[in-house]
Amino acid sequence: MRRAGLFLLFLLGLAAAGGLSAGVVAATTTTTGTTTTSTTPALIASGVTISGVDVGDLTSEQAFAAVTASFARPVTLVVPHHRLAVAPARIGAMAAVRAAVARALAAPAGAGLKLRVILSRKGTQRYLDTVAKRFDRESVDSQLLLRNLRPVITREQTGRELRQVKAMNAIFTALVTNTRPDVALQFSELKPSVTRGLFGPVIVIRRGSNRLYLYQGMRFERVFGVATGQSVYPTPLGQWHIVVMSRNPWWYPPNSAWAKGEKPVPPGPGNPLGTRWMGLSASGVGIHGTPDDASIGYSASHGCIRMHIPDAEWLFSHVTVGTTVFIVAA
Repeated sequence: MRRAGLFLLFLLGLAAAGGLSAGVVAATTTTTGTTTTSTTPALIASGVTISGVDVGDLTSEQAFAAVTASFARPVTLVVPHHRLAVAPARIGAMAAVRAAVARALAAPAGAGLKLRVILSRKGTQRYLDTVAKRFDRESVDSQLLLRNLRPVITREQTGRELRQVKAMNAIFTALVTNTRPDVALQFSELKPSVTRGLFGPVIVIRRGSNRLYLYQGMRFERVFGVATGQSVYPTPLGQWHIVVMSRNPWWYPPNSAWAKGEKPVPPGPGNPLGTRWMGLSASGVGIHGTPDDASIGYSASHGCIRMHIPDAEWLFSHVTVGTTVFIVAA
């Protein structure tokens, strides 16, 4: 009976031990054969951040998704009258999110970790080149035109050029810090070389009516009677410039049939050029005084524009080399 009792106690002990072992296995829930067990995923400590993203109390997969989504946010570029959103992948930027999450799992509570960012200078440069091509503007110079027989000076326009180095630095800062403030792109101002204010006197000669009009820019100043070329020696139409100015000039006979046998004439009374000569870019043609006052108002010259001597002297003091001269048929 005693042995039987001891054997019974041994069996009860085995049963109890087997029950305890089954309870432990059930708690860990690891799958072995027909027995199923599970392991609780590790969590990142509370308050841990990765470049500003709170990953505390998250699993590694949850943290990876949160940091990836945060880095993928586009950078907003502000340009004149437009806002451009550029995703990091568009310019070849990448972030080492897995490595950052691995470090976060081992970090103490409240730790602030940095996300390692790989930047592409080449990809960013290509993108900025497209932005510059779209938003850069060439400067436009003022131009002098003739409309309805009056000079018109177009308005100059200032240009702009994207400051690409500053733009690249601002984009890189937004990516490395994983912040997304609006990035206002800066442009350099391109000033035109010719503006309205640079235009001075302008002469308009109406060949048909034998009148010379002087303007200051677009503002009318004075009109003079002149003599222009005969039909066989017409004053040339077009846009010309004063290229030479002389006081008390010599007159030299041109290489033309009408001047054959003529001699040079020194300054003084009777000089065909009077006291002032304003030579034009049209070969052999100029504006000058004349002692032949009776010719004024007629087509009487050999191509030049004659003026009364006092008028030529006054005009001489109000124009410069470079002054534009329009000669029209009106």
